[in-house]
Amino acid sequence: MRVLLGLLLSAGLLLCSSGCRKVEGTDRRQLVLTTEGYENKLGAQSYQEVLGTEKRSTDPALIAMVERVGKRIAAAAPDHGFKYEFTVLESPTANAFCLPGGKVAVYTGILKYMENEAQLAAVVGHEVAHAIARHGGERMSQGILVQGAAVGLSAYLKSKGVEPTTQNIALAAFGAGAQVGILLPYSRTHESEADELGLYYMAKAGYHPAEAVKFWQSFGSSGGQPEFISTHPSGDTRVGQLQQLQGKALMLYENAKSKLGTGEAIPARYRK
Repeated sequence: MRVLLGLLLSAGLLLCSSGCRKVEGTDRRQLVLTTEGYENKLGAQSYQEVLGTEKRSTDPALIAMVERVGKRIAAAAPDHGFKYEFTVLESPTANAFCLPGGKVAVYTGILKYMENEAQLAAVVGHEVAHAIARHGGERMSQGILVQGAAVGLSAYLKSKGVEPTTQNIALAAFGAGAQVGILLPYSRTHESEADELGLYYMAKAGYHPAEAVKFWQSFGSSGGQPEFISTHPSGDTRVGQLQQLQGKALMLYENAKSKLGTGEAIPARYRK
């Protein structure tokens, strides 16, 4: 299995000669086989599907707050020509997302973990960072690579006359190995990278970066799973990384055109 995963990584390195790019803001090299235009088209389609099934908030003050914070984050992030949209969804789900192309939604259920606009900016910044860093395209590319390797493994086993039952076991083991050894670690890398970039965006937008640490301390992230089988870093890992990044973030905050500090308070009716 280690050999197979090694071959998979080697294939990725070969593809990097044509599909690799650097993430803006961290310089991490990533393999992206899809185009940004294709990703944005999928993002816009998915966004419309969500809006067609989820209930939108009708609270004008909350909508105005999310749009205000979102526009400040968008202005602080690198310009990729996104057509940003910011929506508040009325739901107990503690979540938020930004689809490729800048389609952002915040669920009211996540507000109970926040105290102020700056903490909302940490979440919106994190989600926008996923889109800026093209994590969606990277994940699709990884899936293509893993699927291609699985097809190749299947053909190889058949050529060697391996029995169907043994083939299925081998393919299942390969899938599990790829998930735990490659896909999940990259998912955690994406989350940590979005934390870092989102921290910088909120600081540039004039929100105090220390509020990001406070939010993630309140919210947590691992859902009780061991970190090695989770899509997110553990809460302690995430908070520790953000604390280490405070120095750079504070410099960005000090250089911001306007310092908003914590901003306005989240309406009390949405908090714990």
